[in-house]
Amino acid sequence: MNHLYSPPIARLIEEFEKLPGIGHKTAQRLAFHILNLPAEKSENLANAIREAKLKTRYCSICSNITESDPCSICGSVKRDHGVICIVEDPKDVIAMERIREFNGVYHVLHGVISPMEGIGPEDIRIKELLQRIHDGNIREVILATDPDVEGEATAMYISRLLKPIGIRITRIAHGIPVGGDLEYADEVTLAKALEGRREL
Repeated sequence: MNHLYSPPIARLIEEFEKLPGIGHKTAQRLAFHILNLPAEKSENLANAIREAKLKTRYCSICSNITESDPCSICGSVKRDHGVICIVEDPKDVIAMERIREFNGVYHVLHGVISPMEGIGPEDIRIKELLQRIHDGNIREVILATDPDVEGEATAMYISRLLKPIGIRITRIAHGIPVGGDLEYADEVTLAKALEGRREL
């Protein structure tokens, strides 16, 4: 289909198609939208992408996306560093921070265990979590992975690993619908889920 366009347009459409949730028609629409933008606006978009890639990195402590290392949460003396909330993705940190109820720190796994997709414990940041717990004075770990099959499996796996260490392990309550994403939960639902977390 892309052979109908000149090579630069075809390439732009192909790159958009590689993005999650973008099909051919949406990719085509985005490509033509960008082509119709004034040169300055398309340059701004290209520069924003370039700058985001160049200026962000992973926090060496929690693995969240950050501009500075450590990130502002890990570097804050006002946060309770004895409580770690484990989430799947950086966008889940933003979701948790929106509720302004949690004063601990985070650990971002960058995925979940999913045998169907060939993702095992060694493919996500569990080793870094264990090292962090070994090095720090951690009182509680809150498992805030999504309440779907993979999120539950990941929470149970981490729980089994941490149990022998003897720290308190809790799981956020299911105020979030099963099969739902933390990213799309409203503040009240997230606050209730955090408040109703339970011991594992």
